[in-house]
Amino acid sequence: MLRILTTAAALSLVAAPAFAHSGTGAAGGLAAGFAHPLLGLDHLLAMVAVGAWGALLGGRALWLVPAAFVAAMVAGGTLAVSGVALPMVETAIALSVVALGVMVAANVRLTVGAGMAVVAAFAVFHGHAHGSEMAAGLSTFGYTAGFALATALLHAAGAAATLAVVRLASTRAVRWVGAAAAFTGAGIAAGL
Repeated sequence: MLRILTTAAALSLVAAPAFAHSGTGAAGGLAAGFAHPLLGLDHLLAMVAVGAWGALLGGRALWLVPAAFVAAMVAGGTLAVSGVALPMVETAIALSVVALGVMVAANVRLTVGAGMAVVAAFAVFHGHAHGSEMAAGLSTFGYTAGFALATALLHAAGAAATLAVVRLASTRAVRWVGAAAAFTGAGIAAGL
């Protein structure tokens, strides 16, 4: 475990930020919305970690924690499209990778409601980043549906992978991946 953490920490120090949002504001439509969460390491890690943490929490958290993320992310996107600015969006997204990676690595046990609140707080910033990328004058429905669908699929992938790894190996293996995500998030945050 120490070797894995040391390697992850070293790699995070040399990692360049990989943002899913370029600031161009040139995206629109279902396909562009769907692609947006897939184009940056920061979004990928956070969204897979939400699914993984929901799976580790088990029970209703398996679907309620990811559902809370998607709902709050759509709300954040709506804020951006409506012209409401949020402070430090990039920093909050990077910190979400760290925090969600730690939640998985430490197998943090919260109530379902508390878990939903934690992910929702971060999701608003992810959604704001997505919404701010949509080109002006385009219908928001397709774009929003695209990034919501991609996010839900990433959550499902994280949950499915976690359940499979726990069944085939152990919770410890999933926790190592959470630690690697947290260190990577720290590297992304350091590069801001």
